[in-house]
This record gives sequence, C-alpha cells and structure tokens, in this order.
Amino acid sequence: MQVTVSVVVPAFNEEACLPELFRRLEAVFDAEPDYSWECWIVENGSTDNSWSLIGAQTRRDERFHGIQLSRNFRMDGGLTAGLDFVSGDACVLMTADLQDPPELIHDFLRRWEEGYENVYGVVSDRKGISRLRAFNSRMFYRLAGLLTGDLLPANASDFRLIDRRVYLAIRQMEERNRFVRGLSAWVGFRSIGVPMSRPPRYAGESKAHSLPVVGLAIRGILAHSTVPLRLITVVGFILSLSALLGVVFFSIVWFTRGVPFAGFGTLVSILFLGFGILTLMLGVLSEYLGLIYDEVKRRPNFLVREIANPIKSVPRPVEVSDSQSPLETMKVIDGSHQ
Repeated sequence: MQVTVSVVVPAFNEEACLPELFRRLEAVFDAEPDYSWECWIVENGSTDNSWSLIGAQTRRDERFHGIQLSRNFRMDGGLTAGLDFVSGDACVLMTADLQDPPELIHDFLRRWEEGYENVYGVVSDRKGISRLRAFNSRMFYRLAGLLTGDLLPANASDFRLIDRRVYLAIRQMEERNRFVRGLSAWVGFRSIGVPMSRPPRYAGESKAHSLPVVGLAIRGILAHSTVPLRLITVVGFILSLSALLGVVFFSIVWFTRGVPFAGFGTLVSILFLGFGILTLMLGVLSEYLGLIYDEVKRRPNFLVREIANPIKSVPRPVEVSDSQSPLETMKVIDGSHQ
C-alpha cells in the first residue's frame, strides 16, 4: 500500500508565484516516488488571475486540486479549508510565496519516517524583511512564550509536516478564532523542529504588513492564553488595595496635618476604591466572556465557492488513536520492518 502525502497551500493574489511553485512542487513529488501525492491549492479570495492558473494546473497534473473560497479568510482560514479536504497519511502546510522552500519537504519526510508526527520549520534566518518586521517577530515569540507557558516554540513556522493523527485532532477543534500554528503545538504528539533559512518573497507584493501582522499575533496569543484576562483581575485587585491603603494614609494625614479642603482625602479614596472594585468585577466577567465570545457566533471558518479537480473517492476513516501509523503499516507490507 502506497502512503499518500497531502500538501495544503493557501494562495492570495499569488499569480506571479504560482507557476514557479507548481514547477518546484512537481520536482519534489517526482523525487519521492515511494509516496503518492495530492496537493490542494486554496485560492483565498484573490482578485488577480490566481484561480485560472490553479485550474489550468489541475487539468495538466491530476495530483493538483483547487479550492476557491468565497472571500479572503486569512491565512489560517485557508489552512483550515485545506485540512478539511485532505485525505493523506500526512499533510504538509506551506505558503504560496516560496518563502517556504518546497525542497525542505524532503527533510520533513525523513523526520516523519523516523517517527516524528509534527515536523515544523524553525526560521533561523529571515531575508528580505525590514527591521520592524524582524522586531515584531522577536516580540511575538517572546510574548507568546511568556503568556502561553512556552506552548509555541520560538521561531516556529506554519511550514510543517503533520501526521494524519495530528490533523485529525486539529479538525476536531471547531473554535472560530483559528491559529493553526498554535493548534498544532497544543495537540502535542511527537514533535521536532527543522532549521530553515527563509528566503525573500519570490515575486509579487508581500501581504504581511506590520499592522495586520500585529493584529494576527495578538489574536493568536489571546486564542491560546487567558493570562491577559487574569491581568485585568490583578489590576483590579491592586487598585482596590491601593484604595484601602489610601483611605488609611489620608486618615492619618487628616488627623496630623489637616487636608487642603474638607472631604479631599475621602473623595480621592472613594474614586480609587470605586475604580478598583469596578475593574475587579469586569475582570471576573471577562474571564467568562473570553471563553464564550468566539463560540457563540458559530460562524464557519471558511466558505467554498468552487472546487477544481475534486477527489471522487471517499477517504478511509482513521481515528486519532490508531495504534499504528500509516507509515508503519507501509513498512510492514514492503518487508522493511519486522
């Protein structure tokens, strides 16, 4: 039985990169004849010629498939859409701008063959980015590590190979505020990082502008940490304690030196105390609101407009708790593993 590896590539206005992406992916597929390949290109609400190029590629090479979303659902929405369609024994997640070198898939496969179930790229060098982007990346990983208990490995990329067990586990999580990189880390399994140098964008314009990237980082951290909510409660407690100490202090001052005007200390203390208690109550409410807010709307993470070269066969059901991986099964069948 030949093992299938799926590839998911979200693409948003990437018509300048897609031909080269297809060429390099084909070379990777051809260089790994022991595996069967399926590649899902997720057209993520593009306004250029991306969908036409994807359609032409699916007609030329049956290993390629296309998903056109109804609008742009951001990077994580595109990854989520692709993961819902794949049927491989492992899945590679990557970007379409070729800053994730397709040739690194060979190294990912070798680690997967060693038994690792979550093989991710660790960016050791970022080329062609501004100092502000580099600073933002460093700050994101520091804050993410601090607020999530080091859940997210430093400099870990979305570019990764995940075992079928891993992506089936991610599929089960239907939360609306998606951060696939964080979900891949949260599910656990046997993981390893592979160092990679991130080259400059192959062609076209970068969509990773500072403000959207900062917004994505904030959402990603908040989706995997309740520490900011707890800080609200801590601030409320500190203000309440300050108000209590203020009452004591101004009472002493009133008895020893007098006050600028009658009721001065009382007004200041009441203001501190009122704001402290109010913030404390808001903190408690925020603990609950933070847990339910993203779920109550229950909007889909993506909407599909069209599919190019759909897979007609229904993938075999596999549970997350399978005791033997597809790779191990293949080794038993071909006689390479006793």
